[in-house]
Amino acid sequence: MATPSKKFKLRGDQIKPIAIGYGACIATDFITVRGMKVGFMYRVEPRNEIDSGWCFSAGNEPREFMDDPDNHSIYDVNTIANYDPDIVPLLDEPVGAAFERDPFTGEFVAVDFEPED
Repeated sequence: MATPSKKFKLRGDQIKPIAIGYGACIATDFITVRGMKVGFMYRVEPRNEIDSGWCFSAGNEPREFMDDPDNHSIYDVNTIANYDPDIVPLLDEPVGAAFERDPFTGEFVAVDFEPED
């Protein structure tokens, strides 16, 4: 059974060059379809030369949602930066970096995080 196509919050012509050259990332539909800001981001070892290693989520996705691969897609980092420009200052952080948006200040703060395999 085919997956219905996603209706993204931003159209292709709305994507501007604000974080070019970072490569690919993974982001959830809470960001790209629902239009929520990035609430949690972390960087793992890239899998290939186009992978940045960055993974982005709104931070409040239910476990069942996260367990369904249809709810994540691969994007250019620039695309996600257009959804939430607040990530741009953190994109040069090294592998192992993780940040969570503080619910009171709205600022990203570094957090300890060990990704699941």
